Amino acid sequence: MVTEGEPSDWVKVLHLLVLSFSWGMQVWVSFIAGFALVKQVTLHTFGLVQSKLFPVYFYCLLGCNFASLAVYAVYHPRELLDWHESLQMGLYLVALVMAGLNAQWFGPSATEVMLKLREVEKEHGLGEQVGLGSQKEAYAKLKEQDPKYKARKKTFGQYHGLSNLCNLIGFLCTTTNLVYVALHLSSI
Repeated sequence: MVTEGEPSDWVKVLHLLVLSFSWGMQVWVSFIAGFALVKQVTLHTFGLVQSKLFPVYFYCLLGCNFASLAVYAVYHPRELLDWHESLQMGLYLVALVMAGLNAQWFGPSATEVMLKLREVEKEHGLGEQVGLGSQKEAYAKLKEQDPKYKARKKTFGQYHGLSNLCNLIGFLCTTTNLVYVALHLSSI
């Protein structure tokens, strides 16, 4: 149900392009690039690439989610929404909040802890191997010997896990909105 005027074709196309771009970016960064990269470079190089890539990714996602929410809100005033449109508006908002949490808090915090872990690992000759399996025992031994390293590893795991959870929730919101838009193309 489109309200408060019909959006122009350009607005519809822009909205669909932004939503599609954010969905494609999420698929690539979340499910493809990391798996391909971790098998090709050392763990420290992988971490460094992620520390440079993720801020750009999170802020692009934040901008796309803001643009999608803004376009949707302009053509769907809150007072005139049915429950489907209210749900879709909520999904746009949740995706925006999840990207914001990752951009402002979880991403930078995980990177900061990762860089500290990296320093300790370098001192012990770890992190220059490709993949995870080749030095599992050495990492376990380092965790046993160094309580600070163990605590930082746990903190990193928490931030990384929360970041992944936010990313997954945002991805599900974007996917749902993209499906909804595809099923209702005439009314963005």
